[in-house]
Amino acid sequence: MVAQADNGSAAVGRRRFLADAAARGLDVEVVERLAARSLEEAAGILGITPADIVKSLVVKHKDGSFLFALIPGDRQISWPKLRALVGVNKLSLPPPHVALDATGYERGTITPLGSTKAWPVYADQTIAGRRISMGAGQHGFSAFVDADALTAALGATVADISDPNPM
Repeated sequence: MVAQADNGSAAVGRRRFLADAAARGLDVEVVERLAARSLEEAAGILGITPADIVKSLVVKHKDGSFLFALIPGDRQISWPKLRALVGVNKLSLPPPHVALDATGYERGTITPLGSTKAWPVYADQTIAGRRISMGAGQHGFSAFVDADALTAALGATVADISDPNPM
């Protein structure tokens, strides 16, 4: 596990991320990176493809609970597939302030690791068998982790929950 020097309150999320990864015995590498205006730009900075960046999406149930959906950067969430898997007829992406309240993370830094509440995790099957990059709990940092180890450590449900991004 590679940790960076803390820089005050902004590093609190990254410290939570690292502590949770360590508690789960998960080997993560956290790297500092330049700010990016898009997922494609972030992939270029990291020297990987957009498919190797996994978005941690916070999804809200109509009952007020949440879940995490882990979706590769070159794909989009498939609402019909996820609703069928979860067994509900309504799911939505909450506004940024609601996602922050549900996880303790701002958009762009969200990860199931270190979330202030351990919501269920659903991971798209296309991440299996790969080394992925994901949010590390703080802007300007990315984490690299083995996707299979991550999904096992989180007890994630791995299934087909995405579709290709339309071109």
